[in-house]
Amino acid sequence: MIVRRYAHNPILTKAQVPYPVETVHNAAVVKHVETGEYIMLFRSHLRTGRSIIGLARSRNGFDFTVDPEPFLIPAHEGPFAAYEEFGVEDPRVTLIDGEYLLTYSAYSRNGVRIALAKTTDFRQVQRVSLITEADYRNVVIFPAKVNGLYARLDRPHSEISPWSIWISYSPDLVYWGDSQLIMKPVQYHWDEMKIGPGAPPIRTEQGWLSIYHGVFKTMDGSVYRLGVALHDLEDPSKIIGVGDSWILQPEDPWEITGYVHNVVFTCGAVPEPDGTVKIYWGGADTVMCVGEANLADLIALCLDHGRPAI
Repeated sequence: MIVRRYAHNPILTKAQVPYPVETVHNAAVVKHVETGEYIMLFRSHLRTGRSIIGLARSRNGFDFTVDPEPFLIPAHEGPFAAYEEFGVEDPRVTLIDGEYLLTYSAYSRNGVRIALAKTTDFRQVQRVSLITEADYRNVVIFPAKVNGLYARLDRPHSEISPWSIWISYSPDLVYWGDSQLIMKPVQYHWDEMKIGPGAPPIRTEQGWLSIYHGVFKTMDGSVYRLGVALHDLEDPSKIIGVGDSWILQPEDPWEITGYVHNVVFTCGAVPEPDGTVKIYWGGADTVMCVGEANLADLIALCLDHGRPAI
């Protein structure tokens, strides 16, 4: 298997959180460039059914300790309050220009929008803007500008065309445009129902490596798996290849059974100096897991065993 599961999964459960939560899942993970510390921003359900974002820290990327208080909870005042009323979910983190940009889903009676915040120390966080209208999910920002513009992948909801991956650009992180559809599900394929960006893209010599989730509908419900795509470095709207097979599927008991069964869902991956990448995923929307893969193997899947993006 391309992704080698950590022998001591799950690496984080609700039992390790020092405040009341029912789940720990769908976490962004980044290695702080100054301290070398791995920072995990995880989503948790409360007993109300609504979600908050907590923070855990690690020196090795496997053993995490949770901060005593949540990192981000729904705003109670100001322009964000009306759009975070039902919870904040599924964060992603990107380092660019010395700041860590945090995108997350803001749920309310008005639908789900993507909000953007930023931090430098993961102790103080500043909300910046609501960067989509409803109904968007899974926004990941590239860790470098493209032709002087910020770039992002996202997944708008559509009943006309299957849930697909788009790219958009911004001069200032607030106003986004020049949107293009760049990748679609494939009929009767492991990702035929819907796809969405997972971890922020990783720069390699061959292109931007993107880890995404794909969903297949079965008689017993939907199965969430992970796959990879390779984007052109100079123009990431051009996808060089999409791995034809998945890289990870639910297999362990805590991935098959939980709050939502048969789910592996990533929001974060950390490339390492030795050419490996740590991929973090939520298991069954209940616990956090990690595995390692060789970047070269993931790239080869796109180049040598790939399919067209559309």
